[in-house]
Amino acid sequence: MSEPELVRRINQERRLIYYFNALNGMQTTIRIQEDWCQYIHKNQEIVKGWLQYNMILYLQKRNPSVPGIADKLYPPQERKLEKVKHYWKVLLSLQPVQEIYGHNRLDVESKDISIDHFVPWSFVAHDELWNLHPTTKSINSSKSNHLPDWSTYFPGFARVEYGAYEMVWKNEGVHKEFDKCAKDHLNSMDIRYRLYREGQNFSTFSEQLEGVIRPVYQSAQNCGFDSWIYQGEQNESDSVLL
Repeated sequence: MSEPELVRRINQERRLIYYFNALNGMQTTIRIQEDWCQYIHKNQEIVKGWLQYNMILYLQKRNPSVPGIADKLYPPQERKLEKVKHYWKVLLSLQPVQEIYGHNRLDVESKDISIDHFVPWSFVAHDELWNLHPTTKSINSSKSNHLPDWSTYFPGFARVEYGAYEMVWKNEGVHKEFDKCAKDHLNSMDIRYRLYREGQNFSTFSEQLEGVIRPVYQSAQNCGFDSWIYQGEQNESDSVLL
């Protein structure tokens, strides 16, 4: 069938959204029916939502190893980490922490504390507690969207996380803050049980933490996130590892 004949047949149909003026490759022109124009304008938010939803499905299907497609397309204007910050402040009020990148001593009086996503937020697109730990604002800015070198930093990360885990079960106040955080920052009951059940030693906890975070880390590597090692001055101190 010739293109003119195809256009003629299409234009004979009734109640189409649009009709062809001319079919000519990239120079094709159409005219949209006035009643459809009014309908689309009136329901544009519904139409936009449908388009966005199907775009997310399309992208997620073709990027199965990338989490949080929706949050990457439409990221939140601000990340709400107030509960996590308060949780770490309570921990620091009881015992200092040596952050894992520059070995800076962090305590309740520290003014430069920042909550870091071990695997960058730009990949995970979530604020799960098991991926969060305290560092300084300057180091967090320096790390940016890079992956911390696994062999260099995971052992220290696991020790800091285990120290916090121990305090959850030793101190009632910390446990209360943990429960508040868990409502928003622990969205998998399976992970909550694996990581935060009572009575684990460091070896078991570290193994469980690695089982949760290593696949996410490797997926980020596969997507091109670069490995990073902090190059700033190392602060030698005898601060206590929480």
